[in-house]
Amino acid sequence: MAKPNYSFEKRQREIAKKKKQDEKNAKKQAAKDQATRDAERAAGTGSDTQG
Repeated sequence: MAKPNYSFEKRQREIAKKKKQDEKNAKKQAAKDQATRDAERAAGTGSDTQG
């Protein structure tokens, strides 16, 4: 019977947790960026309205 490699399993859990956290942060950042763009469009202060 092979001996379990607990440090490998722990590392895999840590990698999965970090990946999930990164995805969550990316989703939050995308929502924040979208809200900022929408607010700029509504206020008419976007760079495309200058002229």
